[in-house]
Amino acid sequence: MEAGNDTGISEFLLLGFSEDPELQPLIFGFFLSMYLITVVGNLPIILAISSDSHLHTPMYYFLTNPSFADICFTSTPIPKMLVNIQTERKVITFAGCITQMYFFLLFAGWDDFLLTVMAYDLFVAICHPLHYMVIMNPQLCGLLVLVSWVISALNSSLQSLMLLQLSFCTEVEIPHFFCELNQVVGHACSDTFLNDMVINFATVVLGGGPLAGILYSYSKIISSIHRISSAQGKYKAFSTCTSHLSVVSFYCTSVGVYLSSAATQSSHASAEGSVMYTLVTPMLNPFIYSLRNRDIKKALKRITGVLVM
Repeated sequence: MEAGNDTGISEFLLLGFSEDPELQPLIFGFFLSMYLITVVGNLPIILAISSDSHLHTPMYYFLTNPSFADICFTSTPIPKMLVNIQTERKVITFAGCITQMYFFLLFAGWDDFLLTVMAYDLFVAICHPLHYMVIMNPQLCGLLVLVSWVISALNSSLQSLMLLQLSFCTEVEIPHFFCELNQVVGHACSDTFLNDMVINFATVVLGGGPLAGILYSYSKIISSIHRISSAQGKYKAFSTCTSHLSVVSFYCTSVGVYLSSAATQSSHASAEGSVMYTLVTPMLNPFIYSLRNRDIKKALKRITGVLVM
């Protein structure tokens, strides 16, 4: 705390979207509804896959991890925001801000890498179907998830530790609904050159690396599908990828919306853009996966007794 708080500042102000008191109940209801849909949508998928032995395969193992990551990712900023609206106090302690930022970066990065791991899983399933179970053995599956977690944890730890070295000279008002890294760094009164360099480097490596892996996997997948002679075989192979492609496309769109809003230099536009990847994408992911997967529908029916359309 003292390392990043030379003048005794112990808390930040999260201004959120609007200071109009009449809009607060509407904002509260909107975010609470989306948060509950995200949790209620992802949790049954985890329970269904865990409880059904027929779904204990690499593909479904990789599917449970993004569902868990989405719940944790969304749960990092949203509950605090809802509490602030309800109590009419828009403050977060310095320690709370660092903690929130750490877990936000951790689960965001982990989710990003898991999309790449799932693309690799599809690549092996379509391009090397006869050797799939040999290649995608439990040891490799666990290692891929662990490596994704470790890389993300190292990045979030580095960013958080570097933030602790900054000084904040005046009361910090963050025009956002959570402690967004760039916003917090931008309000420091000490030199942030090194922080900015690390942020940009991490964005290129942790954003560009997974994207390159996904593009490479799909280039091989498309090439393999083209070599399939029957139209039915091509359709079956392509349908295997549609759910993952939908999630990747929506994820890229969400990030694009956020980056474009951030490029306008409008802090409130950046906050509004971030809703896409903090809430909308995690909320839609379970529906994209479950509604196109018969096995998950059957498993969900067994544990809930409700037929999923």
